[in-house]
Amino acid sequence: MSYNFTQQPTTIGTGGDSLTTDLNTPYQLANMLWLGVGAAGVWLMVPGIGFFYSGLSRKKHALSLLWASLMAVSVVIFQWFFWGYSLAFSHNTKGHGFIGSLQFIGFRNVLGAPSSVSSVPDIVFAVFQGMFAAVTGALLLGGAFERARFLPMMIFIFIWITVVYCPIACWTWNADGWLAVLGSLDYAGGGPVHIASGHGALIYALILGKRNDPLTGSGLPKYKPHSMTSVVLGTIFLWFGWQFFNPGSAGNASIRAWYSAMSTNLAAACGGLTWMVIDYFRSGGKWTTVGLCSGILAGLVGITPAAGFVPLWASVIIGIITAIGCNLAVDLKLLLRIDDGLDVWALHGVGGCIGSVFTGIFAADYINATAGEYISPIKGGWINHHWKQVGYQLAAICSTIIWTVVCTGIILLLMNQIPHLRLRLRPEDEELGTDEVEIGEFTYEERVIYTPTSHSPESPSDSDSGIVKTEIQDNESDMVSQESTNDEETHNADSEEETAMSHTSSHPMEV
Repeated sequence: MSYNFTQQPTTIGTGGDSLTTDLNTPYQLANMLWLGVGAAGVWLMVPGIGFFYSGLSRKKHALSLLWASLMAVSVVIFQWFFWGYSLAFSHNTKGHGFIGSLQFIGFRNVLGAPSSVSSVPDIVFAVFQGMFAAVTGALLLGGAFERARFLPMMIFIFIWITVVYCPIACWTWNADGWLAVLGSLDYAGGGPVHIASGHGALIYALILGKRNDPLTGSGLPKYKPHSMTSVVLGTIFLWFGWQFFNPGSAGNASIRAWYSAMSTNLAAACGGLTWMVIDYFRSGGKWTTVGLCSGILAGLVGITPAAGFVPLWASVIIGIITAIGCNLAVDLKLLLRIDDGLDVWALHGVGGCIGSVFTGIFAADYINATAGEYISPIKGGWINHHWKQVGYQLAAICSTIIWTVVCTGIILLLMNQIPHLRLRLRPEDEELGTDEVEIGEFTYEERVIYTPTSHSPESPSDSDSGIVKTEIQDNESDMVSQESTNDEETHNADSEEETAMSHTSSHPMEV
């Protein structure tokens, strides 16, 4: 790829001496501002993932999934600083196009020199791309749903981003990457983000095994989401963040950025409506919230590799077909009895593959050119009579899946043999819940009764707010006495076993 800047930066590794040279001069400030704001917008996808996952869980795991999303971004940002950015986006790959060098280890010389694949300096591009890696890590942890220990999880995410994500990002987006040189097109992460995280989560789930459930025995556990409000809130955060995830991937503040924003919204809307209509006929005439949110995410995933390449009318097709394909992938998951309770593979792994194939079909040279003269031209896809493009896309899909599956499996199997790095919780700890066992804190204080009291100056600090806390002991006699309390107290109890059943959606992202 080749890019044209307003001026040529100096040849010093950092872009010049900031004490004697204005390092901003070679760049358009609007482009730097756009990617900087884009990075902040993409970060909001992290709590979106946390809320979405948490809402689909049982109460005793709800806080853990919020914790995991923030933990993932913390681990990945450090990894990105330490060597992740260098491995993915160093300015040379020593000719092999597989992985970068340690040119930028510890962000050494990451300052004002131009990024090799954008219109902004390295430091701006590194911040923006770091958020992509963080989102990928947060998505991946959905495979550990309700049954993984946290210490091995933290170590795993650091290793996985290093061994799996960074090479795939280098192949796909580094100017010397072998997929980029081949001609594969991936606008915003269909491969490195979605296909990789989806298939990585699938292997994580398979190696951990099914969750324990006394009601379903050897079958898949089925529970209602504990908070549909959190699911909707997570979807809102994710859709909002995608307004920066895809448009920011244009690399500059151009028509292409805003065109891809409209493509993103169209695919999300059509995906949500499609999945919801499917569920309407499968669930006896109910407009399911899980179906709507699942379809929105499917559409967003499907358009990710395509948004900056395809016409708007193609975004409608991609949103609809991706939603149908991901819906069928949930059927396949249930048929194979795979306990991927958050459907990370069905939504992200399968959705990323569908979007990548359609990029090869619908990519248009004139859409790519709306980024301006700084971007290299493309030959387009089938609509430009470039018939080889789908072949390039399939090469990217297959190589990404194979690398992810093999490396993820090896990492997890080796870790599980190391003392103190056992991946899965003990059955008794799993029954108590990750909130209690791994964190010791709760989203809902289920073990405390709040009793209204009269306000008086002599009351202790808790009484100042009009309550007295009474701890509930976990013994049989207290459980019996609790059953005789009023309906309000009973409402606060976690009746997970009584609610064990499928979601109202026919494709429920089972939890």
